[in-house]
Amino acid sequence: MSLVHILGSRVDPTSYADACDLIQSWAEAGASRYVIAANVHVVMTAYGQPHFQEVLNRADLVTPDGMPLVWGLRLLGNKDQSRVYGPDLMLAWCDRAAKLGIPLYLYGSTIATLTKLRHNLEQQFPGLIIAGTHAPPFRPLSEVEEASDRDRIRASGARVILVGLGCPKQELWMARQQGRLPTVMLGVGAAFSFFSGEVSQAPRWMMGLGLEWLYRFGMEPGRLWQRYLIHNPTFMILFSWQLLKTWMGQIDKQP
Repeated sequence: MSLVHILGSRVDPTSYADACDLIQSWAEAGASRYVIAANVHVVMTAYGQPHFQEVLNRADLVTPDGMPLVWGLRLLGNKDQSRVYGPDLMLAWCDRAAKLGIPLYLYGSTIATLTKLRHNLEQQFPGLIIAGTHAPPFRPLSEVEEASDRDRIRASGARVILVGLGCPKQELWMARQQGRLPTVMLGVGAAFSFFSGEVSQAPRWMMGLGLEWLYRFGMEPGRLWQRYLIHNPTFMILFSWQLLKTWMGQIDKQP
């Protein structure tokens, strides 16, 4: 797997099958790893926060969750790259976990959301082992609370944790737990809300055209306006400059 950076943040050329293969190998080995599904919001948050960018670059796998990052990887030489969308990766992993009997844990959101989500996943994937769930409070956790959560997860026997805390909270949480939990942690963003049935996803045709942001902005303009009306245009300007420098460097190297 080649190493690619977009605006200084690592984004890995990968696929659903390759990502699930890695998660499986780590889970079976009891390794402490974390996986980030990166979109423009994640990359732009990292661009302005060096500590968060370090968390992103230390991840064991960073998938191209958003279409702009997919297009970016293609323009940087990975011509066959497709989207590896966090919610779909979650479903792909649940399907494999059900077949292999690998227990997972749901961490994040609310008790009501987790209850619906657990029911829906167990209906969709017969044999899926959900070893436990926990909805932490919507505030910074104390060290004692985080240690208690780790104890609860270890006691459950889960090998993979699906983390639905939102960016950047979930990425920071996973980084803090690395080396402290013998599990693979997969950040899945809004997937808990989607698959519990509480929030609708954009139509697939809009996702394919990179217009998912427009659908979500229409659903939650008050919460998402800054992400889509400021971050997205800024990303396009900054990445265009990165691309220009990359292409100029390639021309300079030609004999």
